[in-house]
Amino acid sequence: MKTFLPFFVLFASFSFADYSNHPQAQDLIDSLVKDHGFERSYVIKVLETAQKQNKILDSMSSPAEFTWTWDRYKKLFLEEKRIANGKLFLAENNDLFNRVEDEFGVPREIITSILGVETRYGKIKGSYKVLDSLATLGFDFPRRSKFFKSELIHFFQLTRENNLDIYSIQGSYAGAMGYGQFISSSYRAYAVDYDGDGYADLFNSVPDAVGKCGKLFKSSWMEKRWGHSPISEV
Repeated sequence: MKTFLPFFVLFASFSFADYSNHPQAQDLIDSLVKDHGFERSYVIKVLETAQKQNKILDSMSSPAEFTWTWDRYKKLFLEEKRIANGKLFLAENNDLFNRVEDEFGVPREIITSILGVETRYGKIKGSYKVLDSLATLGFDFPRRSKFFKSELIHFFQLTRENNLDIYSIQGSYAGAMGYGQFISSSYRAYAVDYDGDGYADLFNSVPDAVGKCGKLFKSSWMEKRWGHSPISEV
């Protein structure tokens, strides 16, 4: 019995689902082919590869943000080690934050807090395949299926635009990625090449991740502070 336990546990966490044959898949496939120029065979191959993750469905149904008390939740983030690492992150990237604050007007403490909460400043970026997450939630989570199908379409585009491997990119159970845990549509809309290497990399580049946060939060922060939004400038 013990011999088969690891396989049983693995099988229980996901199930093999050919999403290319899902009843709702045809509209998504047609959109990727007709509206976004993908080869039908490629789209079908990708969807065939995606695995239904039952654990993702469980997590979405009972997220910690809605089930934990504040006292329990804050202990996860307001801890000495995370605060100390945040101070170190600020010190190590002082020149970068000077530049971002000058360009976007968003305080470094806000950006650092986001990165600290989301990924411990890039140390924990998620262990789920984004393809699995978005397919599972797009096709098997009815309450928000429309949103996650849209994000799956953005994910196809994102990987093509940035020459990323659509099969291997990892993120959160909700399909968020990189230092700041950004969804695909946000990545495409606000990512910036802030280190000048010709590629907006929110997975490995601290300057790109910090610059993206500055660009994303620019409008909302400035609107609250000065009473207007420069969103048209973004």
